[in-house]
Amino acid sequence: MTQDTHLLEVSGVTVQFGGLVAVDNVSFNVQRGELLGLIGPNGAGKTTAMRSITGVVKPVAGRVVLNGKDISNLPVHQRIRKGLSLSQQLVRPFREISILDNVALAAGSRYTQSPLKALLHVSAQAERTRARDMLERVGIAHLADQMPGIQPLGVLKRMEMARALALDPELLLLDEPLAGLNSKEAQTLADTIADVNRQGVTIILIEHNLSEVMRICQRLVVLDNGRKIASGAPRDVMAQPNVRAAYLGAESTEASNTATETGDAHA
Repeated sequence: MTQDTHLLEVSGVTVQFGGLVAVDNVSFNVQRGELLGLIGPNGAGKTTAMRSITGVVKPVAGRVVLNGKDISNLPVHQRIRKGLSLSQQLVRPFREISILDNVALAAGSRYTQSPLKALLHVSAQAERTRARDMLERVGIAHLADQMPGIQPLGVLKRMEMARALALDPELLLLDEPLAGLNSKEAQTLADTIADVNRQGVTIILIEHNLSEVMRICQRLVVLDNGRKIASGAPRDVMAQPNVRAAYLGAESTEASNTATETGDAHA
């Protein structure tokens, strides 16, 4: 792996909240075109690490480099314009407008950089066309004109992903997109995530659904108590005793064997 292949470099990032060290000297890289799983038990520091990438939290040490440029001191909106996009675990749609218009708002975000651009941009046709394309990409174009308030969670998760894709990101950050879904919904959404990755979008996936992570991710980074404890190919990482103990806890052996068997079945 050479530096030229790195889209994202996280170097020595440390995040503190008062006396609590939530992320402790964490470093990892993400290659262009990669689908990277960022995993670990509850409280491991995964979401905080992701927020340090997007700029929601500011590390006390370390740096974040995107496309060879240090973005560590940039605010969130400037990082988004540099190519980051986040699909959040809790979906908060605008319930008074359609699914299509929810996505179109994200597609038109570049016109909110200044009041002048917003005033000069009268027609939203281009944004609505792009929004429909993104809904097609995530498999819910047939629901474009419906209201989000009547939709099940699985549809809302896909709408949230479409909103993130509408920003045309180079790096898409997914925070537990499978949470709350049944096994069939989780599998089909994981398939969609893998398809989007194959279409050229680099993805970091935070997810507790280990079987789906093992199935679709090319590489894993494991955090525990704010520290990186492992990285590498999914089956190799999950075979490490420290990962079993940290991520799977007291049921490590049984659960890890199940995950490995699942990986074998889909290999």
